[in-house]
Amino acid sequence: MSINWFPGHMAKARREVEENLKKVDVVIEILDARIPYSSHNPMMDEITQHKPRVVILNKMDMADQSETDKWIGRLKAEGKYPVAIMGRSHQIIGKIEPLAKAATEEIFNRMESKGINKRAIRAMIIGIPNVGKSTVINNIAKKKIAKTGNTPGVTKAQQWIKAGKNMELLDTPGILWPKFEDETVGKKLSLTGAIKDSVVPLDEVAIYGLRFLQEHHLEDLRRFYSIDADAESEIIELYEAIGKSRGLKMSGNEINYEAVTNRVIYDIRNAKIGRYTFDKAGGSVGDGQ
Repeated sequence: MSINWFPGHMAKARREVEENLKKVDVVIEILDARIPYSSHNPMMDEITQHKPRVVILNKMDMADQSETDKWIGRLKAEGKYPVAIMGRSHQIIGKIEPLAKAATEEIFNRMESKGINKRAIRAMIIGIPNVGKSTVINNIAKKKIAKTGNTPGVTKAQQWIKAGKNMELLDTPGILWPKFEDETVGKKLSLTGAIKDSVVPLDEVAIYGLRFLQEHHLEDLRRFYSIDADAESEIIELYEAIGKSRGLKMSGNEINYEAVTNRVIYDIRNAKIGRYTFDKAGGSVGDGQ
C-alpha cells in the first residue's frame, strides 16, 4: 500500500513551524498512544532538533496500558519528557506544566543569570492530524479555542493560547510527511483515523487490523464477533464469519465484504473490541515500531 500524502497546506505549515520555532522555548508533541512510533512525524525531528521536547501520549484510554508504560520509559531514555493522558480530561495542564518547567529549566536559569525577568514558558504544539491535538488544547485553555473533529486536518492556522499562569502555547496545523516508506505505518495511521478514508485502500487496512487481532488478541476477536476462528483462519474465512454474525449481507444472501471492511475498521478505531497498542516499544521498525 503506497500512500503519498503532502497537500499544499501541509507544505505551508512546515514552513510556518520552521519560522516560528525561534519564538518558543519547548516543543510539545502529541502522539496517539496506540501508535507512538507511527504517529510521530520524523520530519519534525530535523526541524525541532535543538528544542527540548515534551511528548504527550494521548488517547491512553484506548491503548494497552502496559505498552504505554514501556513507551514512557523509552521516551525518557531518549531524553524527552513524556506523559500519557486522556485528551478530554480537565486535569491536563497539571500534568504538562511540570514537564514543560523541567524541560526548560536550563533555558530559564540562563535567562535569570543574565538578569532577564521571568516570563511564561512559550511552547509550540505539534502533532499529525487527528491525534486529538485540538481537544487537548481546548482543555488546557479551559475553553473552546481550537476546532475539533474526527476528520484529519481540522486545524488550519497557527494561534497563541494562554495556558494557566505559566504557559503560552502556539498551536500549529497537523502535518504529515511526504511519503510513508513503511506501508505498515500507513495502515496503522489509517486504522486509527489519522488519514482520510478516501485516500487509502480500506480493505488492506481492515485486513491488517484483523491479522493483528488474530495474532495478538484472538480471544477478543472471537468473543466480540461471536465467531469460531483460530490462528490459522484465512482472511476470507474471518470476513465470512463476521458477515454472517453481524448480518452484513447483500441480496441473494451474499456477504457484503465492503460492509465488513467498514465495520472492522470502525470497531478497532473506536476501541469497541479492546484497548490495543499497534506499535510495540521494544520492537523493530519492521514490527511497526
